[in-house]
Amino acid sequence: MANPIVENIAKTNADALAKSSRVTETIMNGGAAALSESGNASKAGVQELTKAYQDLAAKNVQNLTAAVRALSAVKSPTEFIELQQKLIKDGVEAAVADSRHIAQLTTAVFTAAFEPVKKQIEAVQKTAWA
Repeated sequence: MANPIVENIAKTNADALAKSSRVTETIMNGGAAALSESGNASKAGVQELTKAYQDLAAKNVQNLTAAVRALSAVKSPTEFIELQQKLIKDGVEAAVADSRHIAQLTTAVFTAAFEPVKKQIEAVQKTAWA
């Protein structure tokens, strides 16, 4: 005759092992896929950021060239001062806008890169608590 307490303990252990096995399987299957997807998103994001920085550098070179030409064409000290003030104001506004754009792009890149890992963690948590 089997002992009901021993049977209950054995069933509980078997259920716990089955649940642990499901959690492990979810982690193993999804982990590699999430890391691969995250790596692909990171690569694409870095390429996008690199392009944005290259575009910004090219724009700054063009702006500097235009500013030097404009400053060299002035006819009076008053015109020089007015132009210099305008160039400084425009430069500060452009720097703020460019910084904001790069910050938003960087945030979007990191969010996209970590999204697959976040989803995998959520899936593991759901499986662990199911």
